[in-house]
Amino acid sequence: MILEHIGLKEINGPLIVLDDVDNASFEEMVEIRLDSGEVRTGRIVQIDGRRVIIQVFENTRGISLKNTRTRLSGHPMELPLSPEILGRVFDGAGRPIDGLGEIYPEKRADINGMPMNPVCRAYPRNYINTGISSIDCLMTLIRGQKLPIFSGSGMSHDDLAVQIVRQARISDEDNADFAIVFAAMGVKNDVAQYFRRSFEDSGVLSRVVMFLNLSNDPIIERIVTPRCALTAAEYLAFEKDMNILVIMTDMTSYAEANREFSSSKGEIPGRKGYPGYLYSDLASLYERAGMIKGKKGSVTQIPILTMPNDDITHPVPDLTGYITEGQIVLDRNLDNKGIYPPVSVLPSLSRLMKDGIGEGYTREDHSALANQLFASYARVQDARSLASVIGEEELSPIDKRYIEFGKAFENLFLNQGHMDNRTIQQTLDLGWQLLTMLPKEELDRVDSKILEKYYKEKTAPEAVPTGSDAK
Repeated sequence: MILEHIGLKEINGPLIVLDDVDNASFEEMVEIRLDSGEVRTGRIVQIDGRRVIIQVFENTRGISLKNTRTRLSGHPMELPLSPEILGRVFDGAGRPIDGLGEIYPEKRADINGMPMNPVCRAYPRNYINTGISSIDCLMTLIRGQKLPIFSGSGMSHDDLAVQIVRQARISDEDNADFAIVFAAMGVKNDVAQYFRRSFEDSGVLSRVVMFLNLSNDPIIERIVTPRCALTAAEYLAFEKDMNILVIMTDMTSYAEANREFSSSKGEIPGRKGYPGYLYSDLASLYERAGMIKGKKGSVTQIPILTMPNDDITHPVPDLTGYITEGQIVLDRNLDNKGIYPPVSVLPSLSRLMKDGIGEGYTREDHSALANQLFASYARVQDARSLASVIGEEELSPIDKRYIEFGKAFENLFLNQGHMDNRTIQQTLDLGWQLLTMLPKEELDRVDSKILEKYYKEKTAPEAVPTGSDAK
């Protein structure tokens, strides 16, 4: 029996309070009917005995304390799912906004997902090729991994996200079962249009499911956006046997919406005003990545977040780093030099790449090459620090070689065009070309057999083919 409650106890910002409610459930969806006949939706966010607190999706403007009718739905928020969600654009709450009509669902799924049994998890192996040398070689994205991008305000993370969507491929020849779920939270209208237009113009929209939450949309919608995206990803991965890459930007906007929501409920704030449960809340999203034994599909995540004041110890990147398996850090100094993508190599890593690269996956020399490039670039930073004290002219000949190597590494390896899609073979070959700038005896991270096979004496590296030449 469905009961309708007439009148409200209290209205506080986006929250309404209802008394004398029986059999309510946490996160249950609610229908709110106004005097005017307008219907709004909300969800139960707190239960205290027979009193429930409901967060209204739209807003509470125009809601009356006396005549408002509230009806509980008996179920949590659910997302309609079918294979036709591919190529569609939705708002943050999963409603179509592309003018192509409603989704005729094969099923409806709770957006909070089902916990993945740790015993049933398969260890992530094999890699996803992004076509970006710094990522593919040095911090390889493994299928089933969660690898965040730490950026800063005004940096080129949006361009990087678009390039990854356009170029990402699984290592197998047949990519028919590969798709991308893209979720944007708290973005401006022009940024949302940039994402849409870029995917349409490049012809990849047909294999992308987009969820767009704008900065002027309600904060509750921003909180459910990544959950809707991950629900769609889990459906395509584990029921339709597809390999899904989920890109979520910007997780800082999501965390700030959580902070605002927590404050409106009167909860005691934690570090920098964020709720004390922010860690477990982020974990409930990030841990939905992975692979399941006996299933062909996988869910791989790239959350993108902006660090306030470029502070990597800020709660959002700090907690994200504890949960995820590595990070890709963007550097403002490289960005100011015009290097794209401005990946800061030394603080970046992928903790799972060792098990998804090498012979049988990428190439036998991949791991040794990546280790040597890391070590050599670290030596570059030492040489630059010394040069800032005594001057570059006073450096030893080997330190000068490292300075030259560092310039070539940043300009030829890290730097590549927005349309430059490099294969893994091109990336690895370019890495070896750069290492020929250093004496052979300096390459102490490479096995002698691999060194003999791939190290060729040259005076300078050759430029890698770009754009259409790279194909």
